[in-house]
Amino acid sequence: MEGVAPYALSSKRCQEETVASDAPSQIRNVALVGHNGAGKTTLAEALLAVSGTISRPGRVDDGSAVCDFDPEETRRHQSISLALAPFWIDAAVDSAPARVKVNPIDCPGYADFFGDVRAGTFAADMAVIVVSAVEGVEAQTLAAWELAAELSLPRLVVVNKLDRERASFERSLAELTEAFGAGLAPLEIPLGEESAFTGIADLLTDRAVVYSGGSSSEAPIPAELAEREHRVRDQLVEGIVVADDDLMERYLEGLVPSPVELEHTLAAGVASATVFPVVCTSGATGVGVDRLASLIAEIGPSPLSRRGIEMDAGGKAQPVQCDPDAPPLAVVFKTLSDPYVGRISILRVLSGRLRPDMTLVNPRTHAEERLHVIELLRGKEAEPLSEAQAGDIVAVPKLADTATGDTLAPKGTPVAVRVPPVEPPVLSIAIKPRSKGDEDRLMTGLHRLQEEDPSLVVTRVDETHQTLISGTGEAHLSVACERLQRKFGVEVDTEEVQIAYRETITREASAEGKYKKQTGGHGQFGVAVIKIEPLERGAGFEFVDAVVGGAIPKQYIPAVEKGVREAMEQGGPHGYPVVDVRATCLDGKHHPVDSSEMSFKMAGALAFREAAGAADPVVLEPISLIVVTVPSSMQGDVLGDLNARRGRVQGTTALDGDRQQIVALVPTAEIQRYAIDLRALTGGRGRFSAEHDHYDTMPSNLASRLVPAG
Repeated sequence: MEGVAPYALSSKRCQEETVASDAPSQIRNVALVGHNGAGKTTLAEALLAVSGTISRPGRVDDGSAVCDFDPEETRRHQSISLALAPFWIDAAVDSAPARVKVNPIDCPGYADFFGDVRAGTFAADMAVIVVSAVEGVEAQTLAAWELAAELSLPRLVVVNKLDRERASFERSLAELTEAFGAGLAPLEIPLGEESAFTGIADLLTDRAVVYSGGSSSEAPIPAELAEREHRVRDQLVEGIVVADDDLMERYLEGLVPSPVELEHTLAAGVASATVFPVVCTSGATGVGVDRLASLIAEIGPSPLSRRGIEMDAGGKAQPVQCDPDAPPLAVVFKTLSDPYVGRISILRVLSGRLRPDMTLVNPRTHAEERLHVIELLRGKEAEPLSEAQAGDIVAVPKLADTATGDTLAPKGTPVAVRVPPVEPPVLSIAIKPRSKGDEDRLMTGLHRLQEEDPSLVVTRVDETHQTLISGTGEAHLSVACERLQRKFGVEVDTEEVQIAYRETITREASAEGKYKKQTGGHGQFGVAVIKIEPLERGAGFEFVDAVVGGAIPKQYIPAVEKGVREAMEQGGPHGYPVVDVRATCLDGKHHPVDSSEMSFKMAGALAFREAAGAADPVVLEPISLIVVTVPSSMQGDVLGDLNARRGRVQGTTALDGDRQQIVALVPTAEIQRYAIDLRALTGGRGRFSAEHDHYDTMPSNLASRLVPAG
């Protein structure tokens, strides 16, 4: 970065900022990602303050942060959903003065809300990975890096909290290098440690920047740091020039590249996701934050360089080009539900221009959507825009029929932008409204929450008569319940999820069912002889009519079958629905006056229940197919834990990044809280997915402990 530090950041905020349309080349979309507690939100506040967007930075602890505006966030003192914090700065781009709009997307760091990290990185052009200099590389640091690599997204690493006790830049850099290998390029080294962290040494300009009393000044590199600074700078220059043959040749001839040349080559390496700069900051004290803002503007990629966003057009995948002159195309990557405004869709403009009152079509629903207002969203504050160009991120309130992941395109354009998959649910709880009259409001509220958060799944289980909400962890589900109460006035009680056990029989048995009732006048009379026998697992139910000689009139045979089916649904000896049975009606008796459909339905049910009790019934339990991904060093612990859960390992596979994938079949009852247990077992570094696979016989010693259903 050329020039005298600190870099001049404009404090001008006027109406033209909220109505002018920023060209794609002057936009920087960056996702602030990393582990919970690394200081991402504090850093976002510092960026807003140093750019003059806000007069002073807010604090996470007292609930005054711009990005943590949700009541659940202020109460928990942590981010639980992504937020926008746009600002403008004056910077030198390609050696020319430019006014750059930066759209930081502050993403949550807690694992339960990783779905918003996926959404934020998809909408960004660079991932700014924030690492605490105290804790170093943590589980979500690794997860964020892997996600950015999966998207081929450029990355910049910020070692933050260097002012804290026990902070160490050297230790953090060593952990980063061990975790992510080659490509890391430290652009700065800190001046001072812990509370004495007062500046940085800029390796590109070979100068120091010292901060004092809220301002900064340039100075020579301190003598005690000079030898180390020169050594690290030489390594940095060598790492940069290898990306440019002409620069490399001149460097080998003894010519030292200028800071402008180094920065230009560095920017190319960043855009290609082969070089990952590392810088130093303290979001709390502001040291290095102005330089971070300028660095994002000067070497950060613009939307014009974004690759990997594709759309389905006529069944074929096509890359989306960031062209302001093309037809308008936008994708919704986050939806907010405001109790006063209603639904707010946050979208990235992929091509063309959006203007107020423009009408686009949602190809998924085929509904026309009028964009009444286009807004610049900063935290919870919104300002109207007259236009939004390709590459920008804006908010549109009150879209009628558009959800997260939907595309907005011109009429007659059947395209759909490919968005990242939704985080699969791994933990479920059962909920019920505290007030009996709130059932309808509960379902309405859950539907709205799903629009806001697609990783929240709502299921109604008919077998257990429970409403389940499933998500990515305890905190995720707890927040959903809190929002139900705050936004929709529905208080809920939670309870354990009941396992949908079933029963079947293991041998053939027969029984007679007789239903006889005399109430004066016409009575009820019906006799049915039923034989039952087991079927293969998953075969369901078969009914065979083997009655001969008219013992049961033909018109009553369906009633016998209905009685058997209802008895199976009501449960066998253990109280669980019975499956995989063939029932054969062998014989019966009828009365010309007193027989009816009701009497034979009851006879069929009675015969089935008696026969089922004599057919050695067993309990069937659901078995889940579970896929666990863990670091190789933790494979043994995870395998032992799965075995303790009665799991049957189907195989293991080595993955890139020294990870192992374990596939196992495990009783569903044994993994009800596996999301919590695996996180504790692996320090948050293990991930898994699970889906129902089949039913299998439950061991009799365990079945005997079950509380009878119903």
